[in-house]
Amino acid sequence: MKLGLALPDFGPDAHPEGLLRVCRSAEDMGYDSLWTGDRVLAPRTPGTPYPSADGSMPRVYENHMDPLVALTFAASHTTRVELGTSTLNGLWHPPIMLARSLTTLDVLSRGRLVVGLGLGWMPEEYTAVSVPWKGRGARLDETVDVLEGYWTNDVFAHQGPLFTIPETVVGLKPHRRPGPPVLLAAFTPRGLRRIGRRLDGWLPVAMPLPHLLGMWDVVLKEAEEAQRDPATLRMALRVNPQLTGSKTGPEEMPQAGTLGQYIDYARAAAEAGVHELFMDFGQTRATLEERVDLAGRFIEGVRNG
Repeated sequence: MKLGLALPDFGPDAHPEGLLRVCRSAEDMGYDSLWTGDRVLAPRTPGTPYPSADGSMPRVYENHMDPLVALTFAASHTTRVELGTSTLNGLWHPPIMLARSLTTLDVLSRGRLVVGLGLGWMPEEYTAVSVPWKGRGARLDETVDVLEGYWTNDVFAHQGPLFTIPETVVGLKPHRRPGPPVLLAAFTPRGLRRIGRRLDGWLPVAMPLPHLLGMWDVVLKEAEEAQRDPATLRMALRVNPQLTGSKTGPEEMPQAGTLGQYIDYARAAAEAGVHELFMDFGQTRATLEERVDLAGRFIEGVRNG
């Protein structure tokens, strides 16, 4: 199983030195990937509860960087790790502009980009970027249509219900062909169906492994029904640890626990067939140096047992 680490594009460590410290340390430690998230607003009281146990939005989101710019910075200071978004709210961008940005990043990183898309949870952010909250599924489908067409055609045009793109020559092509993998963070039956039938994989968040694998089975069955090879799909599991000083009970993991419990969870996930797992220590109270130390202890514990 591959292991990844979230970059500090949120919170007090979202600055050049913080990004540089984490991305270089991660590559030196043997991590396989680096990930950024996406926020454009941080209301004091969001109109919709944050999808967490208590519904409160992490205050680290009040200081946020552009996820693609942060990954471009990381690309220039690393040579091996993959660079993923978890998640990029792609619907905030006109699809042709999104295609250009993603292609550019894939070229500059020499094919290391993983496009993790999400639909977001906060209607206020859609208001801020003048994109309707309703109809997000249809907008996602058409956005993916544009990405696929832009990446695979030398001459491209698009006419759809939402977007019209006049014919254009597309000279810049992704380094990774036919294009970077596109994963989706989704948990509804419709979202899992969409992953199985047309996308490259799933971006779940940490949950009890039996529940996780049950949802993954839905994705694989949808792929089979669509006559796609399920073995080509990948799962990249995000873990937002809430670290405790003492062991928590089974009913609290993986929402909260010790570092040792998260190491055990990762090793169990690997045995269960999870392709990749990445940790975001940025939502803990750790300092930058403590965050780097946690990352080192975590990968050593998972790899060496």
